[in-house]
Amino acid sequence: MRVGGPAADLTVVSTREELLDFLAAHPLTADRAAESRGGEQEPAGGGQGLNPDVLFIAGGSNLVISDVGFAGPVCLIRTSGMEFTELGGDRVLLRVAAGENWDDCVAETVARGLSGLEALSGIPGSAGATPVQNVGAYGAEVADTLESVTVYDRLSGDVITLPRAELEFGYRTSRLKRTTAEIGTVRFVVLDVSFVLTASAESAPIRYQQLAGALGVDLEDRVPLAEVREAVLAVRASKGMVLDSEDHDTWSCGSFFTNPIIPVATPLPEGAPEYPVIDPLTGMRDEHRKKTSAAWLIDRAGFHKGFGIGDHRARLSTKHTLALTNRGQARTADILDLARHIRSGVEESTGIRLEPEPNLIGCRI
Repeated sequence: MRVGGPAADLTVVSTREELLDFLAAHPLTADRAAESRGGEQEPAGGGQGLNPDVLFIAGGSNLVISDVGFAGPVCLIRTSGMEFTELGGDRVLLRVAAGENWDDCVAETVARGLSGLEALSGIPGSAGATPVQNVGAYGAEVADTLESVTVYDRLSGDVITLPRAELEFGYRTSRLKRTTAEIGTVRFVVLDVSFVLTASAESAPIRYQQLAGALGVDLEDRVPLAEVREAVLAVRASKGMVLDSEDHDTWSCGSFFTNPIIPVATPLPEGAPEYPVIDPLTGMRDEHRKKTSAAWLIDRAGFHKGFGIGDHRARLSTKHTLALTNRGQARTADILDLARHIRSGVEESTGIRLEPEPNLIGCRI
């Protein structure tokens, strides 16, 4: 996003040992957790807002930080490393350090002929962040292939392994993310992530219509891994979702609002798309809730591609209505003003309140 103030107390960690040393020096006490939670649970005007005791940054692609910056300790996670272990048959375990660049990780799996992550090409950020958000795109999500996550528990001081079943994955959420929201600061810091992939020259089944169309195949077809990666990168680039320093449409946090999950009885505007919701605890369809498209609602409310307010230092992307972008001179305040304006307009037009997807640090909408 390229906004936000300075980090007053920055530590860069490049190894697992350095990260563990930092964590040991900055424990999360019960009192600190309560202090972080207090005053941020019901922020005026709504919208997610965190006031953490320590700010952990890896790729930084899903953060919006206040214009005043962050006064406390900041840990920039730059750990690296990928390990591949054959499990027998066609199954291969990938263990990747939290600070590893996610797209580099995906590219390496494609180069090695391992399927499972190819549809997640081009997503900015770090490998360690992917299970927190349950990152997903083009019919795939991290939960499909993730085997376990190794985390440091800042309350107990223990390093523990959480298998997939204990991560309680849902749409763009997980136990890790919900715990942070509940106490207002990070309790579980990801050290590494493990995936079980398939040795294959062909991709996992194609499960997203736009991607199938770009590849010229039918849903559930399999195609060469490299072709899927190339098609995903091309589709993402057409939406301004592949980082390019010369293209202000990519100066964003990706999708700024999540697709709303609402009670089944809530009426939707005519023509609005409707999708099922999977309960993260049971893995079954939630019969009481449904999901709709934030992009559709934004466009329906009259906020089209390139929309801006004020001096237009922040605008919707000219390629995708879900991305709020910095046109070069924006501050965090400009981004938040635009987000508030759009959320209010959508709520007035449709009765549905949008929620931000990125982590808002020291600020809110």
